[in-house]
Amino acid sequence: MPQIFHRSSNTLARVSLFAAVVAVGGILFAADQIWRSPYFTQVGVPRPQPVPFSHAHHVGGIGIDCRYCHTSVEQSDFAGIPPTQTCMNCHARIWNDSPTLEPVRESFRTDTSIVWNRVHDVAEFVYFPHRVHIAKGVACVTCHGRIDRMALTWKTQSMRMEWCLGCHRNPEQYVVPKERVFDMDWTPPDDRVALGRRLVKEYNIRTRTDCSACHR
Repeated sequence: MPQIFHRSSNTLARVSLFAAVVAVGGILFAADQIWRSPYFTQVGVPRPQPVPFSHAHHVGGIGIDCRYCHTSVEQSDFAGIPPTQTCMNCHARIWNDSPTLEPVRESFRTDTSIVWNRVHDVAEFVYFPHRVHIAKGVACVTCHGRIDRMALTWKTQSMRMEWCLGCHRNPEQYVVPKERVFDMDWTPPDDRVALGRRLVKEYNIRTRTDCSACHR
C-alpha cells in the first residue's frame, strides 16, 4: 500500500504538539502574571477620593493616632470610616473655608455621609476581624504599609489568600509587641524571628490554615 503522508509528517506532528504545549503554558504563565499585576491587584495604585485625604499629613505630619479616626478598630471586625463630625472637630476651625474641604462641610450640613472609595476591600466571603489581629500583635503596617507616608492611599499588599497564608503559616515573622501595633516607626530587632517566636507563645497564637478560619 502506498504511503499517504510523507515521512516528515511525523516530525511535523511532534513539533506541532510540542509547540501547542509550550503555547498553552506560555498563555497560562502570561495570564498568571497579569492576574498578579497591579492592574488586577491595585497594589501601588492610589485610589482617588471625593476629598484628597492625606495620611502623610494627618498621621505622619501632625501625628494623629490611627484610633482617633478609626475608633472601633480594637473592638470591631471593621476598622470603620470616621463620621464627618470627626473631620469637623478640627476643620470647623482649621481650613474651614478651603474649597477642597467643601464636600466635608456639605456632608456635615446635610447630614449625608461622604461616599469614600474603599482601598482595602476583601471579598465578601472572607472573614477578617481587625480586633483579633490587633489583639494578637499584627501591626497596621503589616497590611497597610507605611500609610503615614501616603498623600493618597493605596494598597501595599495584594490581600489575596496566598499572602494571608504566608502570615498564618509563619506568624513569628510578622507579629510585634502589642504596644507597637500602631507604631509606624517601630523597627524589629536583629533577632526578629526569636522575638516573634516568643510573642507567638505569649499571645497564644495558633497557626490556623483551615478553611473555616477565614471562610465562614
